[in-house]
Amino acid sequence: MGDGSDRRIVVGIEGSGYAREALIWAIEEAHHRGATVEVVTCFSPTYVPAAPDLGYVPLDSFDLATEVEKMQGEVIESALEASKYGDEVEIRRTLKKGRPADTLMASAEGASMLVVGNRGRGGFAGLRLGSVSQAIAHHSPCPLVIVRSGLDTD
Repeated sequence: MGDGSDRRIVVGIEGSGYAREALIWAIEEAHHRGATVEVVTCFSPTYVPAAPDLGYVPLDSFDLATEVEKMQGEVIESALEASKYGDEVEIRRTLKKGRPADTLMASAEGASMLVVGNRGRGGFAGLRLGSVSQAIAHHSPCPLVIVRSGLDTD
């Protein structure tokens, strides 16, 4: 690619069916472009105040990174099975601690494309565009595709 972009399509997933649809779309696009798909999943531990002198401690009583990695693997495997090009595209897996919109945009620096679903796992089911998709739409460092799926439930 002459513009300095590498042949990498970054896809943000968080476990929803919308993210799975975005990943399927990205796998098929990567096949046509000869690109690699980098699946990025962001997570943030929950911290609560312990005591005035102790500061904050993690609330999560399990290994959050392991659980997020497991969820990411399940979504990737499901998308690969659903795509007719699943066995022809290289998939890179990335887990990053941080806020989703900021982390995805940082991961997409220099990429050919950033792909997300139109909404995620947020609580407002009637929204046509989720908060992360909307933030990325205003500040993406590369071409952005928001895959709109007709999922009624997640």
